[in-house]
Amino acid sequence: MDAVNRLRRSLIEAGVWTFAAAELGMPRNAAAQPAVAGEPVAQSVSGTLKRIEAGTLAIGYVDAGPVQGPVAILLHGWPYDIHSYADVVPLLTSSGYRVIVPYLRGYGTTTFLSADTPRNGQQSALAVDVIALMDALGISQATIAGFDWGARTANIVAALWPERCKAMVSVSGYLIGNPATASVPLPPEAELQWWYQYYFATERGRIGYDKYRRGFARLIWQTASPHWRFDDAAFERSAASFDNPDHVAIVIHNYRWRLGLAPGEAKYDELEKRLGTAPPIGVPTITLEGDANGAPHPAASAYETKFSGYYAHRIVKGGIGHNLPQESPGAFAEAVIDVTTA
Repeated sequence: MDAVNRLRRSLIEAGVWTFAAAELGMPRNAAAQPAVAGEPVAQSVSGTLKRIEAGTLAIGYVDAGPVQGPVAILLHGWPYDIHSYADVVPLLTSSGYRVIVPYLRGYGTTTFLSADTPRNGQQSALAVDVIALMDALGISQATIAGFDWGARTANIVAALWPERCKAMVSVSGYLIGNPATASVPLPPEAELQWWYQYYFATERGRIGYDKYRRGFARLIWQTASPHWRFDDAAFERSAASFDNPDHVAIVIHNYRWRLGLAPGEAKYDELEKRLGTAPPIGVPTITLEGDANGAPHPAASAYETKFSGYYAHRIVKGGIGHNLPQESPGAFAEAVIDVTTA
C-alpha cells in the first residue's frame, strides 16, 4: 500500500491526474464524440469528457489509458459521481489499464435520447446501460467495479452477463435487491438508517430533494463517511452532476421502486425475475468495506456464500467510509488489479 500511495503522489505531481486530456480529445472509435457543444467539459480531476449513444442514452464518460489494455469500468453511486474515481484512474492507467468511468443515468452529461423514455431508476435498467455502453464502445469484456448504486450494478452485470464481466470489485458486497423482500420490516434501528428512502416515498420528499439537492448530498456525504474531511471544491465538482434534468426523477424512482411503490418497465420483467432469485456470482470477486462506513450495509458474513468463484473480502482501515474509492483510492485500485489477475 505504501508503494501504491507513493505512485499515486508521483502521478498527481506529474499531472497524470488530468486523465491525459490531450489524448482523450481523440475518440476511441468512430462513434465516440467529445461532449456536445454548449455543455461543460471537465478539465480538472476528471479529464476530458466524451459522449456516445448507447441504448436509450447518450452516456457521458471518461476514457483513459491504453486502448489495448485490459478494461476496467468504474461505476459511481448516489449521491456521488465520476469524481469518486479521480485518484483511482491514474493508478490503473499507469498499470496499463484502459479505464472507462461513465455517469450513470440521471447524472452529469448522461441524457436520454428521447423525451418519451421513462425516467426509470430500477436496478436492471442501470445494468442494461452498462452493457449498452460496452457494446457501443466495442468492449467485449471488462472488470466491473463500483460502490453504492455502482456496486449493485456491477453485481447485476456479473450475475446476468458473466461472459462480459472478467472480474468484479464490489464495495459492501452483494447488493442485488428484490422489492418483494424489501417490503419486510426491519428492526427500528435498521429502519432509521433508511430514513431518506421513506422521505423519497412522499411527494414532500420529491419536492424537498429537488429543492435541496446539494444540501441533501452534503448531509449524506457527512453521515456515510463521518471521518472523511472533504473540502468545498471537491464537493462542488461532484454536486454539479446533480443538475442533470433527469436526476431527481431517477433518484426518486430508484428508491420508490425498491419498496414496491413505483412500477418498473415491462421490458425488464424477465431480468428482475432472475434477480429476484438472488443468483450467485461466479466471476472472480473482491469485496471491500471501509472500517467507518456510516451508510446502511450488510455484514460480510451475510453475502460471502453468494460468490462461487475466486473470492476475497478486504476491510480498508483508517476511518474509511462509504465513498471508498475517493477516500482510499490506493486500496480500490489495488483490488481492481488483484482481482483482474486472480
